[in-house]
Amino acid sequence: MEQGAIPLGELAGEFDLQATVESGQSYLWDRADGGMYEEMSVHGGDHWYETVVPPLDGVSDEQAVVRVRQTDGVLEWESTTDAVPILTHLLRLDDDLDAILDATPDDGLLERAYAAYPGMRLVRDPPFACLISFICSAQMRVSRIHGMQMALAQEFGDTVELDGETYHAFPTPEQLAARTEEELRELKLGYRAPYVQRTAEMVAEGEAHPNEALGLEYEDARKSLTRFVGVGDKVADCVLLFSLGFLEAVPLDTWIQTAIAEYYPECEQGGYATTSRAIREALGGDYAGYAQTYVFYYLRAGGE
Repeated sequence: MEQGAIPLGELAGEFDLQATVESGQSYLWDRADGGMYEEMSVHGGDHWYETVVPPLDGVSDEQAVVRVRQTDGVLEWESTTDAVPILTHLLRLDDDLDAILDATPDDGLLERAYAAYPGMRLVRDPPFACLISFICSAQMRVSRIHGMQMALAQEFGDTVELDGETYHAFPTPEQLAARTEEELRELKLGYRAPYVQRTAEMVAEGEAHPNEALGLEYEDARKSLTRFVGVGDKVADCVLLFSLGFLEAVPLDTWIQTAIAEYYPECEQGGYATTSRAIREALGGDYAGYAQTYVFYYLRAGGE
């Protein structure tokens, strides 16, 4: 394993690893001590987190095991390759967080959420794995969603043996497409099993790929993702925000609907598309997805 450290003082804005990877954005990291998603509100920890990263377009050409923790003003990492470009990509270390949050409205709810979790950034997960994660997310607690993704990796993904430890990569589209609905149901995917199998098949056979949303206008990109089985507007928005870099996306989940009802009632327009447009504008437009993620975590964790 190669080793290194990224000085956090060199970033534009603060960074909090624990809040970033345990805030319900990503289900592809695991905590080495087994405590991932055990608590509702977490930030500022120094735990080791680990994942197996597929090749990333423009970032890395090979599969990599990556381990990282935050300690003493640095991100300490271990990896099978140079992890700096990978971590910069996955954890959006290249975002100017101060400028992004300054570009959102002066709003009491946002200010309280920002103060509760300083340094939380959005993630940029690999597109296929992100898509499958959020197909599995319907009506599920975050700990259950995470458990499903870990089970898929352990059962069907590549196994990497390294320094006496075993790591499991998330399955490729081809690996998942080869599984039966019954095999997926055995991992407690329930009614989501055929959605996962068929979506994997669509990608494996070249029928569609989440990356095809890149370069489209936002609402066209959302529509592009709804071609996948089991993907409605909310899941599509999650993939756009947490993988494909559409920072204006605002997934209308239960917590954001609660925020609309209590804090932004004028944004309730009766339908997903129109309500989405209204709450995006209320949360600042281009960076509304950042504001949404803070509000989601703050409310879900019992901030008020």
